[in-house]
Amino acid sequence: MSLRWKQAEAPVGPAERGDPVSSGFSDQLVAVLPRLRRFARGLAGSASEADDLVQAACERALAREHQFQEGTRFDSWMFRIVQTIWIDQLRARDVRKEGGDVEEERMGSDAAVRSVEARLALAEVRRAVQRLPAEQRNVLMLVTVEGLSYKEAAEVAGVPVGTIMSRLARARIALQQQLDSGAGVRRSATDAEAQ
Repeated sequence: MSLRWKQAEAPVGPAERGDPVSSGFSDQLVAVLPRLRRFARGLAGSASEADDLVQAACERALAREHQFQEGTRFDSWMFRIVQTIWIDQLRARDVRKEGGDVEEERMGSDAAVRSVEARLALAEVRRAVQRLPAEQRNVLMLVTVEGLSYKEAAEVAGVPVGTIMSRLARARIALQQQLDSGAGVRRSATDAEAQ
């Protein structure tokens, strides 16, 4: 009898019990995946890093399902998780002194002229976005790409609404200046010559 009593008093968590993820939670997670991937791509700058970031965020969300408060925005909660993991990864890179972004854009030679031009323009914008400070890039992705309101973006970033507005304004100005100066075009021409 004493053995049964000791087993009963030991705390058992949801993972140890093998509790399944609630249907509503998993439905919300699946629905937000494309937006998470787009957000992560904007932060990380490459598709493979974005996929890793989204996978880590999903794992964390599933492990911490019990922390999600019903009645709050699920997408904001998930964006916050992605952002937190990304910041942790940046800090870890700084500690390990890792660096260097690998350009993953590969264009096929059989693409139509318009398609090639569109890809070049998109690549130029991506490079310009990646040169923005992390705080500005984060806000730009939340508001302009994900369509969050200033208030929602402020909740995700954990800063006041005024800070969101200021960072977004500075990000837009910096992007415009970079694109107007043609820095991305010069860099792509230099990259082409190096190959």
